[in-house]
Amino acid sequence: MSELSQSRSEAPGPLAGLRVLELGNFIAAPSAGRLMADFGADVIKVERPLGGDELRRWRLHEGDTSLLFRVMNRNKRSITLDLKQSEGRAVALDLIRRSDVVLENFRPGTLERWGLGIEQMREVNRGVILARISGYGQSGPYRDRPGFGGVAEATGGLRHLTGYPDRPPTRVGISLADSVAGLYAVIGALTALHRRGVTGQGEVVDVALYEAVYSLMESLTPDYDAFQVERERTGSSLPGIAPSNTYLCGDGRYVVISGNGDSIFKRLMRVIGRPELAEDPELADNAGRVRHAGKLDAALSAWTEELPHEEVLQRLEEGQIPSGPIFTAAEITKDPHYAARGMLERHRVTITPGQEREVAFPGIVPKFTEAPGRTRWLGPELGEHTDAVLAELGIDDIRRGELRDLGVV
Repeated sequence: MSELSQSRSEAPGPLAGLRVLELGNFIAAPSAGRLMADFGADVIKVERPLGGDELRRWRLHEGDTSLLFRVMNRNKRSITLDLKQSEGRAVALDLIRRSDVVLENFRPGTLERWGLGIEQMREVNRGVILARISGYGQSGPYRDRPGFGGVAEATGGLRHLTGYPDRPPTRVGISLADSVAGLYAVIGALTALHRRGVTGQGEVVDVALYEAVYSLMESLTPDYDAFQVERERTGSSLPGIAPSNTYLCGDGRYVVISGNGDSIFKRLMRVIGRPELAEDPELADNAGRVRHAGKLDAALSAWTEELPHEEVLQRLEEGQIPSGPIFTAAEITKDPHYAARGMLERHRVTITPGQEREVAFPGIVPKFTEAPGRTRWLGPELGEHTDAVLAELGIDDIRRGELRDLGVV
């Protein structure tokens, strides 16, 4: 690494000086906090004194803290605080007084019951930005319903389109709704901070999990409302766009081929030895190709099934056709492009007391040229920074001991 690159990677991130208080747990609010922490914000994660965030034990293979937690909570400071006790509420308000953004993903009304609603926050900090993530939002007839990401994917329209038409709806293998909602929370918080810089006023950012999913659904409802077109599950193909699908190769591996641009389609047909299809006027545009999507998929499958996937991909790359393998985790950890882009950060992590391993963690997204984000540390131990944060609030050793005796921290 050059001296310039090293100095940039160690420099404060573009959000340095921003204080974020994270009151959430699980995935949604913590994913927003992670993004802000990656770029230098001081994110203080509040956890329950006993047990902490339940994510610590999700996908737990060894030890008492999952690597999922280490990923979702990197670069944050962890403090323990019982928000249901008046002493805990007082400490939280002191933290809010010194914070720019508060993140939370409780059911609507929870903070208000604890005496930590937006009115109480504004009494101590008029300009605070409160970013709230919930299943159905802070208003509307469903606001009080509990909602996790899987339910949001169903309500938001995604599950109805995911899978094969002769099988039940399925899901992707990640917490998609929570992660997308976290992105919207960050966008909303940063937008509100920009506005505060002009007006001096704070803001409440209301992110609903189901709306985060619904926002990804493209023309789902306009197509229905205008033309009564109800999209259905179509397996691995992309409706209304052809050819774009997953194809089996001769060695049993699958590849994804997206040959749906007009000029790309012509090149693709020549690569697979079907020049007559490249010149067929019926297939000159996407509308015609969609009408003949079955014939095109059959032609592509006949070609891929005769070749190993590596040769398929090599020929497609030479023809400048968008295509790629379906990677497993093992293949990702060995891929040179992932490594070259800094997407495989290796960190030593404590698995159990006295046992450490060097593990590949995901890198920072997006890339910045001048002030990049970086992983300063992995998700912390429960309450690792409690003493330091309370000391910053002017709470001395004696009072911290009293708070511990009361179970507040």
